Amino acid sequence: MRPSHTLFVLVFWLALPLTSFTRADSLIESHKFYVSVTQVEYAQEEESLQIISRIFIDDLESALLTRYDVEADLGTPEESAQGIAYIERYFNSKFTVFINGEVRKYTFLGRKYDRDQVICYLEISGIPEAGLESVGVQNEILMDVFEEQKNLVHLKILGQKKSYVLVRENNKGMLNL
Repeated sequence: MRPSHTLFVLVFWLALPLTSFTRADSLIESHKFYVSVTQVEYAQEEESLQIISRIFIDDLESALLTRYDVEADLGTPEESAQGIAYIERYFNSKFTVFINGEVRKYTFLGRKYDRDQVICYLEISGIPEAGLESVGVQNEILMDVFEEQKNLVHLKILGQKKSYVLVRENNKGMLNL
């Protein structure tokens, strides 16, 4: 990780407890940081790429409202089934995984909520270790809604690790094995 990215990550995690994590009644800014965190790991036994992405609920709701005109009410008793389907649709349009340079489709396994965040689970099956040369991610989640959006991506593949802070101008990260 470059020093500037290391500093950003350190400042983000130190400042995180100081930000407000209450749900706003409207889609008005409720926190200062526009950050998502995505972890991509290779599971050797399952021969699959397992992906976990954490996004602030209010930010994702803003994206669904802006892009699809859907009021999802995520994580509430009024949560819309349509809104849940649009989360998957949004991911399919803004999150891409490359295996050995080629786009690979993933399965959206589901989501759960943790306080003010939605945690999304994705998986790509059928990736044998033999011949696995590189894993790349293009993450444009929320970049169409918030100019300041930063998407942290942590890749952990076959014992190698690499982290990226992705922004609009540089929205791809790759780990060569």
